[in-house]
Amino acid sequence: MSANTDSIISIGVLTKQHNHNIQEKNGDFLNVKPPKVMKLGLLMLSCAFSFLGITGGPLLLKLYFVHGGSRKWLSSWLQMAGFPIIILPLTVLYFRRDRSLPNIEFFASRKLLVCAGLIGLVQGLDTVIYSYGLSFLPVSTSALVFTTQLVFTSFVSFVWVKQKFTPYSINAIVVIIMGSILLGIRRSGDRPHGVANSRYLLGFFLSIVAAAILAIILVSTQVAYAKANQAMTYPIALQFQVCMSFFATAFCTIGGLINKDFVALEREATEFDLGTQMYYLVLVSNMVVWQLLFIGRVGIIFCSSSLFAGVFAAAILPFSQIAAVLAFHENFTGEKGMALALTLWGFTSYFYGSYRKKAKETKSLNPSS
Repeated sequence: MSANTDSIISIGVLTKQHNHNIQEKNGDFLNVKPPKVMKLGLLMLSCAFSFLGITGGPLLLKLYFVHGGSRKWLSSWLQMAGFPIIILPLTVLYFRRDRSLPNIEFFASRKLLVCAGLIGLVQGLDTVIYSYGLSFLPVSTSALVFTTQLVFTSFVSFVWVKQKFTPYSINAIVVIIMGSILLGIRRSGDRPHGVANSRYLLGFFLSIVAAAILAIILVSTQVAYAKANQAMTYPIALQFQVCMSFFATAFCTIGGLINKDFVALEREATEFDLGTQMYYLVLVSNMVVWQLLFIGRVGIIFCSSSLFAGVFAAAILPFSQIAAVLAFHENFTGEKGMALALTLWGFTSYFYGSYRKKAKETKSLNPSS
């Protein structure tokens, strides 16, 4: 079953087909075709959430570390613990569901939730590794290293789901990687004050590992959607995210309890450079912004593919670097400006290639049009 197939989307019942159609229990085939504008709207909303999370999440996390925060398990827990936010839109979607389609289930199957739980445990590990890496690196450098997730996502997609590459997607990958290499030039003196060289190198290594694990998470999510024994709807995709975040939060909670991170909350708040109230505001902001990132990622994978999610994330990372320059006064060199142009070029190339491919498929299905 190919994971790189067309989506059929509706706001109330957002259904995804694989290969041709989804077969229901009674042997009939579901064939619901909602307006394409709804699919585009959801994709744009998911991209907006991802943009906010990719740019704001690392900044808020670094703000915690820069001004006195030091708890790695707590910072990892903050990235996942905001999942109860999703309950609100799920409740709205439940009461507004289309009851004229009784064969489409609103709730996710047990098999899909098990997959979400397993991926969630991996997500929890990934957030811990990422937090350790970011604590030793500038935000701009962390963003640079994390761009390698596109390479890992491309490789895993090719091996696991037989993702087909086009000249446009290959061009996107190549120019974005070129931007990363360009940013790697003349990085001397980038080590933060008070961070030993050994820890700086450890931060590089951990960020690469986190990027590789993220690639596995992205593709695993797409595969879980494809292998689901039910019609995939957007409410089910949100439930998948809730379950995944719950298990990731549980993983980080256990680690935080063992490391006594939560016990140290009050003491750390009193020693925070920006004050106690700002300390808790930073914590809550982290929970909200990071969850927006994960909601957006799920929506992008649902509407498109894991590779597109990887390309979009890589294209947005330079904006994180610009935000880091403004927030933490990190250097913005000519190399970073060129890298920004390359990543934007790569994203445009991938997006245009996807548009051409969809247009060609539509024309082949409707030759008379």
